[in-house]
Amino acid sequence: MERKKIYNPESDEKTADRKIFGGNPTGIFELNDIKYQWAYNLWEMMLNNSWYPKEVDMTRDVNDYKHLTDAEKSAYDKVLAQLIFMDSLQTNNIIDNLNPFITSPEINLILVRQAFEEALHSQSYAVMVDSISTNSKEIYELWRTDMMLKTKNDAIAKVYDELSQNPSDTNIVKAMFANQILEGIYFYSGFAYLYTLARSDKMLGSAQMIRFIQRDEVTHLLLFQNMINATKKERPELFTKELEDDVYEMFRDAVKLESEWGAYITQGQILGLTDDIIAQYIEHLADKRLKAVGMEPLYNVEHPIKWVDNFSQFNDQKTNFFEGNVTNYSKGSLDLDDF
Repeated sequence: MERKKIYNPESDEKTADRKIFGGNPTGIFELNDIKYQWAYNLWEMMLNNSWYPKEVDMTRDVNDYKHLTDAEKSAYDKVLAQLIFMDSLQTNNIIDNLNPFITSPEINLILVRQAFEEALHSQSYAVMVDSISTNSKEIYELWRTDMMLKTKNDAIAKVYDELSQNPSDTNIVKAMFANQILEGIYFYSGFAYLYTLARSDKMLGSAQMIRFIQRDEVTHLLLFQNMINATKKERPELFTKELEDDVYEMFRDAVKLESEWGAYITQGQILGLTDDIIAQYIEHLADKRLKAVGMEPLYNVEHPIKWVDNFSQFNDQKTNFFEGNVTNYSKGSLDLDDF
């Protein structure tokens, strides 16, 4: 597996012959002639979802944070530390590790946009940390000093490191699944905790910031789910029993890590988020992600905290992405059930 050429005038690849990876692109973005219409639609959705951290009023949160319990403050800080790591990782991973091997111009567009959004999220966390927390430096050092957090971070980065060290067709597919897991599982116990505070009328600005961030993450999740499903059609020989077993193991490991992390940050002291509820919520998410890429669910559990989904929405507006007008989503809602 070699990186694509950024300028390739010798290529005579036709639109119908394009591939997610392993193609022979010219390097020219001819966006009036595309193969993956879903990718271009998603690109337009991401543009219409544009937002900036300064739009979110954090004034009240400054005072709310002072009145959180010690357990609530500790959880808040740890959640921010975890989110800071993941978006830092993704900003570099998307551009340096994955995009060089993706040979569809319309998907290259989205990956560049995603990297921008991950960087924007890092700015959002900086705003939250610096304006609210009294121990900013400690939060930014938690990825080094908190061994529970480091264990989780090391596990998340492992698959990406494998692609970096050994780029191959199979490792690219595994990286797609790793991205699906990161965008669709690893963020969610932290998000649920912040929405739990908002449900108690605390840290409403933080919850609003997370709504914007989560809406971006949903488009990233959709990107990788569609990439996986398109690759299944283009390269079915890659989806062996061995790969399937590896993917299921990745999901089991992710559920274990995220459930343990959720229990660790809440310490059984956050009303409405018991260890069992967190674990069941993460299992529910894993099943949902597996079904989205045509795989069998592992856990078959009900959604235990459906109110979280309401907190993640901007309004009740819904439409089918593939049939509706993407401008309807501008500063609006986005729900995975619509896809």
